[in-house]
Amino acid sequence: MIYDLMYIELKTGYSDDGPAWIGYVKTSQSKKTIYFNDHAFQKYIGNYSNYIDVETGDEYWISGLKRRESNRHWAGHGKIMIDQRAVKEYLSLIGEKELSSNLFEVVEIEDKFPIERIRKILNKKDSDK
Repeated sequence: MIYDLMYIELKTGYSDDGPAWIGYVKTSQSKKTIYFNDHAFQKYIGNYSNYIDVETGDEYWISGLKRRESNRHWAGHGKIMIDQRAVKEYLSLIGEKELSSNLFEVVEIEDKFPIERIRKILNKKDSDK
C-alpha cells in the first residue's frame, strides 16, 4: 500500500461546491483503487469527476496537491477540510507559514481504509459477470 496526501472533492449533487478534503489516502498496489475516510474510489471518466465511489456511485474529483492553494475548481466555493496531521506537510508544499482560515478548516480525519470490505464487493462484481 502507498500513502499519499491528496485532494478529494465530492461532485455528485454539488457541482464545484461539494465538501472537500486534503488528507492521507492509501492506494492499492495496482493504483486502481484509492482508499480514504472509509470510502474506496476507482478511476472514472465523468463530466467533472475522475473517480467514483465503489459503494455509492457518487462521483469525486481526486488529485495531487497544487502548490498555489488552488485545489478547488475556480468556480467552486467552500472551505477545504484538511487533516490536522497533514498541515505541516501541506504548508511546506505551498511555501507558507500558516493556513488561510477563510480557505481551510483543520479537522481530524481517522485512518479508515475499508480494504477487505471493498475487496469482497469487487470480487462479487467480477464473479457476477
